Amino acid sequence: MAVLLAQKNQVKVLDLDEIKINSLQHNKSPIHDNEITQFLNDKDLNLSATLNPEEAYANTEFVIVATPTNYDPVSNYFNTASVEAVVKQALEFAPAASIIIKSTIPVGYTRELRETLGIDNLMFSPEFLREGKALLDNLYPSRIILGAETDAAKDFANLLMDGAIKAADEIDVLFMGSTEAEAVKLFSNTYLAMRVAYFNELDSYCETHSLSTEHIIQGVSLDPRIGSHYNNPSFGYGGYCLPKDTKQLLANYEDVPSTLIKAIVDANTTRKDFIAESIVARQPKVVGVYRLTMKKDSDNFRSSAVQGVMKRIKAKGIEVIVYEPALKEAHFFHSEVINNLDEFKHKADLIITNRMESALDDVAEKVYTRDLFATDS
Repeated sequence: MAVLLAQKNQVKVLDLDEIKINSLQHNKSPIHDNEITQFLNDKDLNLSATLNPEEAYANTEFVIVATPTNYDPVSNYFNTASVEAVVKQALEFAPAASIIIKSTIPVGYTRELRETLGIDNLMFSPEFLREGKALLDNLYPSRIILGAETDAAKDFANLLMDGAIKAADEIDVLFMGSTEAEAVKLFSNTYLAMRVAYFNELDSYCETHSLSTEHIIQGVSLDPRIGSHYNNPSFGYGGYCLPKDTKQLLANYEDVPSTLIKAIVDANTTRKDFIAESIVARQPKVVGVYRLTMKKDSDNFRSSAVQGVMKRIKAKGIEVIVYEPALKEAHFFHSEVINNLDEFKHKADLIITNRMESALDDVAEKVYTRDLFATDS
């Protein structure tokens, strides 16, 4: 978002992480994203980065809150304390600015926070980004949604369109209430999780009955009403958004009759159980986990499905080793991290990977994966 807007506007990035700020100050991306790296290197961006709130908020017209929220399984809600803290800080240093929450939050949160703080300059705008392709998805947005119908909301939508490569007349822009916008985010991600869960259960059926998953998925996906996206089997849906968003949506259904949303959440647990049982049935002594990330070309392994599989097979007494270049530690949850790939391949008698990569071609005979189409979506 910062890089997108810094093409034509002055943008100041504020963070608590000194390493991230230092990276941006040296035109280096703090996250793995090819387009962000390219823009920081090649574009003339009006972008600065600081740890100082007063400096960041000075003369600000728009404050974009992208603070992470964590799902709390005890309360069945996102922990939004950091979002509220940033909003209050923005109000302290830039009380006249329009504040746009981009963090994923519970349905109804923006309205409640406006009422609690007694303000009307706060809105929500969901983002629809793929991991590792965040800037690309802003340059070519599927849609722009603003949880407000104010002049400030229209101005912000125009800023987003102005920074995009996709023509403005080809971008769908929707203005609605903040609560409806929050619901759009959760329902969108839960639908994607449902597709992942559906094709994973199709794969479990085929594995159990010795059928070709690939042939059946190809036949199903040729129906234009279904399509060929999000149909590649995996160890389960994971990453930063889908696990917590599905659980958050389920929590919002506490007083609403439903069965499907809970089934989507439960299906992910069932899939990891099935994958783990399939691995254990091969009776390996040492299982090598090749990458903890959910997707290719990613450095993010938050809530990755393979971690759930790891826990299950370790509970059966099987030794697990990990190859993960993004890790600097020698151990990951008491499993040895081996970042010499040749040593890793030699020591593991079974290698599991959520997504197949060419680096494993020479040991393909001992690789277990459900990746059929070499795609993340």
